[in-house]
Amino acid sequence: MRNAFAAWSALLLGLVHLLNGLFMLLAPEQWYHAVPTVPGTGPFNPHFVRDIGCAYAAAGASLLWLARDAKAWPAAMAGSMFLTLHAVMHVWDLLAGREEFAHFAIDTVLVVIPALWAMWLAWPPRRPA
Repeated sequence: MRNAFAAWSALLLGLVHLLNGLFMLLAPEQWYHAVPTVPGTGPFNPHFVRDIGCAYAAAGASLLWLARDAKAWPAAMAGSMFLTLHAVMHVWDLLAGREEFAHFAIDTVLVVIPALWAMWLAWPPRRPA
C-alpha cells in the first residue's frame, strides 16, 4: 500500500462494502427500505438486490485483501471497477434526467465518492522506469 492511511482506508471501505453486500444478500427487503434513495428507483426485486449484493461483497472482499497485501491490487481494481461503473450509471441517470439532483446528492456520498476512493486505492503502483 502507499502508506498507513491507504491501508486503513482500504480496510474501512472493504468492511463497509462487504457488510453492505452481506446485508443485501441476507435481508434484501430490509436493505431496500433502509437505504433512503433506493425505493425511488423502482419496485423491490429480491433477486436483483441479491445480485448487486454479490458484487458489493466481492468488491469489499477485494479491498480487504488489498488492505492486507499490496500485491492484491489487481483484485481490488476489479472490485473497484464494479463500484466505479455503478457510480457512472448514477451520474448518467442524473444527466439523462432519470434521477433528481437531491437523490444524486445522497448518491454522491454513498456511491460516487466511495467508488472513486476505492479506485484510487486499487490503482496499480508505479513501476520504476
